[in-house]
Amino acid sequence: MESRGLAKVGWLCRFGRMAVPVRGYRCRPCKTSRRPLLEALGVEPGRVSGSLARLLALLGTIVPYELAAFLADELFGVEVSAMSVWRCVQRLGMTVDAEETARALYHADPHSEATVATDEPAVVVASADGCALGMQPRTKRRRRKTPEEVLPPLPPLEEGHFREVKTGVLLATRDRVETSPGRHCVVQRHLVTCLDDADALFARLWAKLCELGWHGPQTLVVVVGDGAEWLWNRASMFSHRVEILDFWHAIEKAWEFALLRDGEGSKASQRWIHTLARQLRAGKVLRVIERLKALELSAPEWVKKRDELVRYYTGNARRMRYDEYLRRGYGIGSGSVESAHKQVVHARLRQAGMRWSVVGAQHLLALRLLLLSRQWRQLDTLRLSSAV
Repeated sequence: MESRGLAKVGWLCRFGRMAVPVRGYRCRPCKTSRRPLLEALGVEPGRVSGSLARLLALLGTIVPYELAAFLADELFGVEVSAMSVWRCVQRLGMTVDAEETARALYHADPHSEATVATDEPAVVVASADGCALGMQPRTKRRRRKTPEEVLPPLPPLEEGHFREVKTGVLLATRDRVETSPGRHCVVQRHLVTCLDDADALFARLWAKLCELGWHGPQTLVVVVGDGAEWLWNRASMFSHRVEILDFWHAIEKAWEFALLRDGEGSKASQRWIHTLARQLRAGKVLRVIERLKALELSAPEWVKKRDELVRYYTGNARRMRYDEYLRRGYGIGSGSVESAHKQVVHARLRQAGMRWSVVGAQHLLALRLLLLSRQWRQLDTLRLSSAV
């Protein structure tokens, strides 16, 4: 390549705007141009450098983009727009999401090599759940024609403008400690999430298990869920498993019947639910079902609701041996995945008036996952994807 001389190139870094003379080279036959200094530094002319991009992405992962731009000025003394923060989040999120997808495809291959764990846990608890996320009703972004223009409010979200974010949690029972009598806390957990179907979520759960080395023939996988069929249908991928219906969802179903029969604030309903919960916790689900069938009900809607509750308990009776699960230390609640939903999705993506594109939400979710898993420093080993 022959030199094309020096040209001043600028970019924005954490210390302000840089302007450096950079030598360019060009190959006449293939018409390829190179600027080795920019390639070595990993920066693009006129754009945000890698170190600042990671800081801006960190702020944009925690707070809305406009607030993140304000904090960047206050904390680093760097003036950027909310759109610049959005671009950093999207470019880094695209890279992280691509890594997660590639990892899931790799471990889905039966010929791939899994990580060998030196301290494989005897019992692994897996929970999964989904929550709705409001999506953009338009495919194209709305833009102001002038800085003073005020855009009209978005129309209410309709049926087709919601997507389900699915989140999964993996933890070893040894990482659940009792901080006070009757109160347990998870010391360490591993999260996965995706804005896709259940198969994609379980592919990522399996990849995380393989990455941790927690899928040996002696490892028991305890699957805790709220009774959704998509969860139990895919739990069969674990040959050595125990399925548990979340205790609080079982009680919630009973509360729906009690409120319909006795009304809001009824003392009789509270006593009835308290007795039912004590019996379920003692593993007497069959006795509970028989007593529900023996109830004398006058209103047809009461009978219909009671029959729904009986079918729900009967279909999940083998997943409601709560006395045995507690004795073995498995736990009977899906609080870990409910908490993960609030931290991964609700705290950032479900604030007032927020609506997302599929790509924008998926990239932000990938960064939220990295942050809450305490693995943010992994970004130092990844390069920014092509400009958004």
